[in-house]
Amino acid sequence: MKSIYSISIITMLSLTFCCGLRAQGKQLSLEECRTMALANNKKIKKAAHNIDAAKAGLASTKASALPSLEGSVKGIHVGDPLSSLLPGEMLNGGLDIKQNIYSGGKLNYGKQTASKSVELYEKQKEMTEAEVLLAVETSYWQLVQATENIAVSNKYRDMLKDLRQVFQNSVDAGLTYKNDLLRAEVNLNNAELSILQANDALILGRLNLAQLIGQPGEVNFTIEEALEYNYQEVNGQESVQDRPEIQIMKKSLEIEELQTKILKADQLPQVGLSASGLAVYGNGVNPSNQNNQMYTYYGMLSVSIPIFNWGKNQNIVKEQKFKVEAAKEELEDSKELYNIEMANAQMQLNQSFKKIALSNASLRQSEENLRLANDRYGVGTITGNDVLEAQVIWEQAVLALVRAKAEYMINLASYKKTIGKL
Repeated sequence: MKSIYSISIITMLSLTFCCGLRAQGKQLSLEECRTMALANNKKIKKAAHNIDAAKAGLASTKASALPSLEGSVKGIHVGDPLSSLLPGEMLNGGLDIKQNIYSGGKLNYGKQTASKSVELYEKQKEMTEAEVLLAVETSYWQLVQATENIAVSNKYRDMLKDLRQVFQNSVDAGLTYKNDLLRAEVNLNNAELSILQANDALILGRLNLAQLIGQPGEVNFTIEEALEYNYQEVNGQESVQDRPEIQIMKKSLEIEELQTKILKADQLPQVGLSASGLAVYGNGVNPSNQNNQMYTYYGMLSVSIPIFNWGKNQNIVKEQKFKVEAAKEELEDSKELYNIEMANAQMQLNQSFKKIALSNASLRQSEENLRLANDRYGVGTITGNDVLEAQVIWEQAVLALVRAKAEYMINLASYKKTIGKL
């Protein structure tokens, strides 16, 4: 009589498809990975440096509206024949003060432009953060999936080993041929290969996540078991207005409009005031009394008025206005495309939700199928190959559920990014 091979359905139902490996090292949650990425990721640091550079540019622009003070010192030696007209050696010292009085609002527009540039780079940093966080969440859930795949594969391998022993006992007792035993050996070899591949994927996943969170080359960590989630459909109508990409385009448009005002200001009079003090030392340098020193000053008011340049300035302004209109069209077009992207992300997320429901149903059916296969094999109404096939169906159902859950979490992160709430 055939030996009865049984698998406890209770054991299968209580199986948690998580961390099959417990490497030594720190355990990281998703929130910890996000925090580390925001603090350490090199792309985010680069974006922060761009903000600092823009702030320095703003400070420089503000300073350009203030009076400037310049000093100079010159030593002069005059050779023949000029030495007969000028002192042979002279030392000149000068102090200049300059102040822009009126430039058609150009300086004020420049400060506004520099301020908008700071805001633009801040939004670019937000966009970079969103991109990095999406990459972190994608990598994290892929790592969860790889970890759980290993746990499932290990369980499947253990089931195969038990069944192989049952087949071996039957062959040794002369109760059956070796066909079922050989099939079990083949399946077991494939299971070992799957575990090896899953472990390699786990290492690569750790390396990828470590690089994103600013710990390149680190693999000595684990992640929290986190595929138990309140999965649900998304039905609400969200807006893309909070996306940093939209805000960046709006800031760029505002800068283009300020640039138009700056170009118009170039057509207005420019008024500047300067005052200079001069000290000269040398033999007889003072022409009024032949003294060896002379102190003087002078002031200057300059007014520059554009008169005629064959319409060059007007065409430059016209060109800039067309650029503004083009930027407006690009903004509206991008809003439409982002709305389509949001709708697609929502559909992908809802498809993942339905896939989870179907995978759960398939898993329950595969568990019942495996239980029945074990019972029937025990009483001799089916062959060992039927049990092997039921095991394969069970493993595929479990892996499909793990894949569907990980896919849902990745799609959820992608959806949040499309509405600017990641």
